Amino acid sequence: MWCFSQVKGAIDEDVAEADIISTVEFNYSGELLATGDKGGRVVIFQHEQESKNRPHLRGEYNVYSTFQSHEPEFDYLKSLEIEEKINKIRWLPQQNAAHFLLSTNDKTIKLWKISERDKRAEGYNLKDEDGRVRDPFRITSLRVPVLMPMDLMVEASPRRIFANAHTYHINSISVNSDHETYLSADDLRINLWHLEITDRSFNIVDIKPANMEELTEVITAAECHPHQCNVFVYSSSKGTIRLCDMREAALCDRHSKFFEEPEDPSSRSFFSEIISSISDVKFSHSGRYMMTRDYLSVKVWDLNMENRPVETYQVHEYLRSKLCSLYENDCIFDKFECCWNGSDSAIMTGSYNNFFRMFDRNTRRDITLEASRESSKPRATLKPRKVSTGGKRKKDEISVDSLDFNKKILHTAWHPKDNVIAVAATNNLYIFQDKIN
Repeated sequence: MWCFSQVKGAIDEDVAEADIISTVEFNYSGELLATGDKGGRVVIFQHEQESKNRPHLRGEYNVYSTFQSHEPEFDYLKSLEIEEKINKIRWLPQQNAAHFLLSTNDKTIKLWKISERDKRAEGYNLKDEDGRVRDPFRITSLRVPVLMPMDLMVEASPRRIFANAHTYHINSISVNSDHETYLSADDLRINLWHLEITDRSFNIVDIKPANMEELTEVITAAECHPHQCNVFVYSSSKGTIRLCDMREAALCDRHSKFFEEPEDPSSRSFFSEIISSISDVKFSHSGRYMMTRDYLSVKVWDLNMENRPVETYQVHEYLRSKLCSLYENDCIFDKFECCWNGSDSAIMTGSYNNFFRMFDRNTRRDITLEASRESSKPRATLKPRKVSTGGKRKKDEISVDSLDFNKKILHTAWHPKDNVIAVAATNNLYIFQDKIN
């Protein structure tokens, strides 16, 4: 049973475009939660220790650091404006007291260091306490500077900037399991970077045809395997997934495995190709499975079986009859993400009307929950929601015709160890946790 923990954001204010959350990501321990928005800002929340007065609630997430990651730019050669929107954030495993994360907009990836400082040096020889330079002829004695305690300050500083490697818009970044390299993907190419080298990258996938009129598909997402640093996958707008092994060749144009589910000819329609486009692909933590999200469903694939998924979960099948209107208002092109829980036993993805869906892989049970201001009361238990597709509507059901398609949950994240989830609904970040009886 899930209960509300907290909400971050301005619930009652008009939504400014720059405040819309565009990515959500827990770090490896789950102690930090990062969000990026369309205004190029990154906000990091830190998990506070649970209080003795409220033992029923795990500690809350409070703002730890906020910084401007990207600014709007202009490409003068192409007369193209590059917006500051943060497309993806990926944390690096923590090696020391500082934290590192990668953030990217459409063109430029940045490596940020987030560190704490609670001491400052005092007693300099060549300058006064207020910073003014002292006259060297008036210095009569040598002082040893000392470190004095100060209020905790969290600093975010850019350590590397990886630019000028993508002609098209970056849709994915993924840190490799060797923790030294990462890949970045745009519509037609995937590049492999070393975290220490900013002026060059290796192009490992290039699907751009010699004649762009022959282009039939684009890359929609890519991810490194969680344990094998030579393996990665990428998905396409045609609903296929290719698994590549970098040991085979420098340019991985020839895949090692090709995952595709045969289409049922009887259900083919004008929208078939659009709704089969994969918007997200995620390896399970074990590395045995991968999950893909298309417009209407989530599929779980066994890496050892390419011809069909081992599990298929319908997210909002009731929208199949609404595809025409969804095409007209461009909602059919929305890119929903998906995520695993820490033990790979459950998966989560978003829907419309601020609904999000959770599927238990063991019991095959599923539940629809809503991120709304009604549920954002302390310890409020989330009530399952149901959508009525026609006929007589029950009391607690909502009609498919009254769904709000402007309210959509595209970005979700699951704590790597605990049953804590983060759900981005427009400009609000909702955090829910499994209720402890």
